[in-house]
Amino acid sequence: MFGRRRKRSKEDVEPLDVASEELAEDGENAEIAEGAADPEEDAVAERVSLPPAPRPEGPWDVSEVRQPGEGRVDLGGLFVPGVEGMELRVEVAGDAIVAATVVLRDSAVQLQGFAAPKKEGIWGEVRDEIATGITQQGGVVDEVEGPLGWELRAQVPVQLPDGKNGVQVVRFVGVDGPRWFLRGVISGQGAVQPETGSLLEAIFRDTVVVRGEGPMAPRDPIVLKLPDDAQMVPDGVQQEEAQGSRFAGGADRLQRGPEISEVR
Repeated sequence: MFGRRRKRSKEDVEPLDVASEELAEDGENAEIAEGAADPEEDAVAERVSLPPAPRPEGPWDVSEVRQPGEGRVDLGGLFVPGVEGMELRVEVAGDAIVAATVVLRDSAVQLQGFAAPKKEGIWGEVRDEIATGITQQGGVVDEVEGPLGWELRAQVPVQLPDGKNGVQVVRFVGVDGPRWFLRGVISGQGAVQPETGSLLEAIFRDTVVVRGEGPMAPRDPIVLKLPDDAQMVPDGVQQEEAQGSRFAGGADRLQRGPEISEVR
């Protein structure tokens, strides 16, 4: 039903090296030295350099939507679709709001935008970074082609409230846009039973990204803001610094942040 599937385990954690071997220096028709290239590495090198793919169903750039605030919550860098019954939590790193989490019944999707190169998509290499980080922790990652394109379905080691070790099942999804990249982390039943995650996928697809025109280094997070009319629930507000890869985070750091209790 899906296309290529690629599982990664603890024994398969070396980052992919997409650098080519030195070419023979005999002038015409120079070839890579025999046995130097790996077919999978060649495929990864090719996909890393590709420009962003078309997004006929979203997520959207702000330039592509007439009224981004219609039916969406304005978080500055993101306009997040409002769905009846959902809770919206914001995630902080230091003093900056860098992610938003939509909680809907027994599932959630964390949304985070990043700056990206002008002519290259980064989701391919980001998937490898996330997979490497998780497998180094002893987790298992399965790369599949899902409803939102290529995604990672992972079992991430976590410590349970009783102190025992367990795993959390999550889905990492991502889409490259014009000078931005939007990552989603789906958890709960939407990850355990992906066929139940269609509403979370629709929220991800209908999100509008506001990258801004100012200079940003590739991979810098797009900073968010609280809505002007937000009604905040102060209990459980937490702040923590992002650690390790900013792309690999989220699966084990979905702590309750400031919570917006009423959503359009």
